[in-house]
Amino acid sequence: MAGRIRQADVDEVKARTNIADVIGERVALKAAGVGSLKGLCPFHDERSPSFNVRPQHGFYHCFGCGESGDVYSFLRAMDHVSFQEAVERLAAKIGYELHYEDGGAAPDTTGRTRLYAANAAAAEFFRSQLMTPEAETARRFLGERGFDAGAAAHFGVGYAPRGWSGMLSVLRGAGFTDEVLSAAGLVSQGQRGVYDRFRGRLVWPIRDVTGQTIGFGARRLFDDDNGPKYLNTPETTIYKKAQVLYGLDLAKRDISRGHQVVVVEGYTDVMACHLAGVTTAVATCGTAFGADHITVLRRVMGDDTTAGEVVFTFDPDAAGQKAALRAFADAKRFNAQTYVATGPQGLDPCDLRLQRGDGAVRGLLETKSPMVEFVLDQRIAGYDLSSVEGRVGALRAAAPVVADLRDRLVQPQYVRVLARRLGMDTEDVRREVERVGREQGRRAETPQRREHSSSAGPETPLERVTVASLPRSRDVALERDALMGFLQFGHRLDTELVDRAIEAPFRHPALDAVRQAIAAAPDRERVGWAMAAISAVREPYRSLGGELLAADFPALTDEAALSSTTDLARRLIGRALESEKTELLGAIQRVLPESAEGRDIRVRLREIDAARRRLSEES
Repeated sequence: MAGRIRQADVDEVKARTNIADVIGERVALKAAGVGSLKGLCPFHDERSPSFNVRPQHGFYHCFGCGESGDVYSFLRAMDHVSFQEAVERLAAKIGYELHYEDGGAAPDTTGRTRLYAANAAAAEFFRSQLMTPEAETARRFLGERGFDAGAAAHFGVGYAPRGWSGMLSVLRGAGFTDEVLSAAGLVSQGQRGVYDRFRGRLVWPIRDVTGQTIGFGARRLFDDDNGPKYLNTPETTIYKKAQVLYGLDLAKRDISRGHQVVVVEGYTDVMACHLAGVTTAVATCGTAFGADHITVLRRVMGDDTTAGEVVFTFDPDAAGQKAALRAFADAKRFNAQTYVATGPQGLDPCDLRLQRGDGAVRGLLETKSPMVEFVLDQRIAGYDLSSVEGRVGALRAAAPVVADLRDRLVQPQYVRVLARRLGMDTEDVRREVERVGREQGRRAETPQRREHSSSAGPETPLERVTVASLPRSRDVALERDALMGFLQFGHRLDTELVDRAIEAPFRHPALDAVRQAIAAAPDRERVGWAMAAISAVREPYRSLGGELLAADFPALTDEAALSSTTDLARRLIGRALESEKTELLGAIQRVLPESAEGRDIRVRLREIDAARRRLSEES
């Protein structure tokens, strides 16, 4: 059994890995100052980005929730893998051969790494089966929907043979145990043992945002198959259907660039959209579109403004309308504008492409309408608008939709839209919307008050010290900015200058705790020294150290940042010299001028004046 990965390899893999590339697979990152990137935090839900990444230091920090760390801690938190698995995954990604303490090869784990490997092996097996004679029905199914062999290969579509153990035998031969295959959701348990879960079906690999296969969706092909039309992988350690979007691995780049996502209803719809040029299409996997899907998309989109677009395509039937109303309930979590696009004659994207071509699929987005209008139409449908009672009933049904709009500039416009649809006076509609809004506000406040009154406890948790909570004073600003510069650019500054600057205690206790950690750092030219220093900051100030390392340094260019940090170091040295001089001038009043102590003080005063002159000449 192989032992622990050698520390030299752990350090080398981290040094060769760009943390921005790893995080960027899940979070849309934008430039945010010298050497810093910013995006929506993947660890908590937020509307404005507070998650900072510093590629040069291999470090991330969220100013909202306080999460911070390196590329290994990010993978461990996001994918719930062990430290060793995180190192092995990154090493495989960059093609680096790891060495273990006993000189052996990589350990044969049965954890998440094996589940990913099993799914990858199954995906390859299914792909290989698509070209067999038995898969003729599957190939015909694809062809009838306008998908050729190239399209199938692009999306990794495969075929599960009809036997009970075709895949099972192959994967057993590849070294996968029944326990691993069961944990991956690839086999089912019967009275006589395990057997293939997917049999006689067209199979789509479902991948996470990084492109790793985590499960499958399989479509029934034969009349004697008594199973559901679509059969998905069950919930596993790595497959959570409420958090997975089919096609996101292919669409994420264009979603991030264009700040647009198109949500369709099925695997073939995603294929049709991408092949037609709508490369931002994704679909849910056997579940309704919900809050977790929104969280994933917001991070990939960089959804921090109202400039983005989320377009839902729903079938015009009752089920599609129900799905639209359900999606609208969560859509308020987007900053982006939400729309609904319905194909002509109710055609979904796959059928639309088949009957009218790629251009018709692209044109689908041009006919989109705001989701709120779609929902208003659904709410008032069924009411007799030719009667007073019908119009009043429709108003009561639709007013909550308008009252719940968070944009107070948009709300008055939809009051007028609703009034026109109902044929009612705008003021009557406005008053009803305002009344409903007040009721909604009271209902929202009541549980909050109840919770507040019942949650008082004897102890108050220690409040986290943040950059924003620091006092606004000249001394604190000097210490704060200097520490930011030392942590971010210390490896490029004069070592002696920084040593002199952090020699004297700082005046703010939290900043002094960070100063002490920097002063104790053994080698500020070594890669990763700043993170090591942060980890050594005593609590409760460690998170503050992370913020200082991740914060946007107040400079426009790299050269300006170095120059500014050097100046801050000199100001700290000058402040320390000035403070020492003040103390000595007070002390000399209390001793005899010709005493040994008095002579020593005068010598030191002359040294301080000389040091201040040299410092002034250097700046």
